[in-house]
Amino acid sequence: MTTIVLVRHGENDWVKKHRLAGRIPGVHLNEKGHKQAEAAAQRLAHLPVTAVYSSPVTRCMETAKYIAQSHQLDIIEVDAISEVRYGRWEGKKVKKLAKKKRWFAVQFFPSRMQFPEGESLREVQFRAVQALEDLSRQHPDDLIVVVSHADLIKLILAHYLGVHIDLFQRLVISPASASVITLAANGSVRILRLNDDGPLQRPSKPEPKHKTADDDETAVASHNP
Repeated sequence: MTTIVLVRHGENDWVKKHRLAGRIPGVHLNEKGHKQAEAAAQRLAHLPVTAVYSSPVTRCMETAKYIAQSHQLDIIEVDAISEVRYGRWEGKKVKKLAKKKRWFAVQFFPSRMQFPEGESLREVQFRAVQALEDLSRQHPDDLIVVVSHADLIKLILAHYLGVHIDLFQRLVISPASASVITLAANGSVRILRLNDDGPLQRPSKPEPKHKTADDDETAVASHNP
């Protein structure tokens, strides 16, 4: 049985700007993000982690570094768990994108959303789930860490929970949080933990729908960080 700890990257300054960072290089963790990543590494330090995989995107690699160092492991980059390819929407302000006709699909029918010159969310879910299935075959009896992005993690969890992709935004994945799943060779799946980022905090107030309170890089969040 493979145990996979899914960790979202820490916070970066694009959160406050409400822009889609996407795969733009050089978007680094901010001071708070580094503290979040360090705290995540401390929470995972006692676990028998055998491998650390990460999206090649800068903010994920910076988060993974804290975890890998605590276990004296190298980081293995996996493009299949990288951020959504937003195409022409990448780098744009969400407030402006919310005025586009395709925003209706983003908010209510993400299963039908194809980002201009980018990916569809169906494609993203498929590649992300396939990556985890491949990793489970490589590590049949191990505990591994996969550092990725909020939408990727939500799409993965939705798949294994049996939740339709149009409802995946009901899941919340906070910065530097950990979600744990197990994949057994006989096909069974267990979700052991979801969005664990430490002690319980007072829920933040929801932001207007034209903003992405759920993720610094997501164009599909309608109600969360």
